[in-house]
Amino acid sequence: MEKLNFVKNGVLRLPPGFRFHPTDEELVLQYLNRKVHSCPLPASIIPDVEVCKADPWDLPGNMEQERYFFSTREAKYPNGNRSNRATASGYWKATGIDKQILTSNGNQVVGMKKTLVFYRGKPPHGSRTDWIMHEYRLALPPTVCFNASQEKTPFQRSGVGPMENWVLCRIFLKKRNGHPSEEEKNRKAGLGKPVFYDFMRKERGGTDLNLAPSSSCSGSSGITEISNKELDDHEESSSSSSSSSRCNSKFV
Repeated sequence: MEKLNFVKNGVLRLPPGFRFHPTDEELVLQYLNRKVHSCPLPASIIPDVEVCKADPWDLPGNMEQERYFFSTREAKYPNGNRSNRATASGYWKATGIDKQILTSNGNQVVGMKKTLVFYRGKPPHGSRTDWIMHEYRLALPPTVCFNASQEKTPFQRSGVGPMENWVLCRIFLKKRNGHPSEEEKNRKAGLGKPVFYDFMRKERGGTDLNLAPSSSCSGSSGITEISNKELDDHEESSSSSSSSSRCNSKFV
């Protein structure tokens, strides 16, 4: 039977009704461990992507959901163990301590999970964003491969590429108290930085400013800011002008 491939152009495409929500143990044992040891994967469902070659919003997949990638770690310095996590617009910064991933019976450490936050700009003055990455790395002996029943079986290594550098990354956009983050709201509105227009202002000579059509601003509330005082003054002026016009027409 032909093995199904659920990844197309680096994007996960599952049949309707299917969801991919593996546990930490499943990610380490059934996916990362098999990737490192060149064992067959349960399903072709996680693409190979160099995560730090792109900003998190430019990575393939649906940004509304968690995205999973196999990636390799690039050394920051030739003789060091630190990873280079700089991207085009910022960098990933580790936060907290690494968490141990245990087997379901809790008697063996099979992996480690590092939590990272994405910052825009250059360190150490970058601005924190709501992009989060969980980076999983293997902590198994180099000659052990687990099968579906978590039994140890020997493996044959293909010897293609630096397999020991593989990590599994889970990337998502954190929501704050159940509400969309600022990054997500700006992305949905198609905005980079907010642009403020003064719609009450006219150029001298009576020529209006060239403004975008109102239809193009749908879904982007908060772009225009007018104070309550300016709004009241405008309504009062409009009301006075309307009353004056009615009085003049009455006595003509």
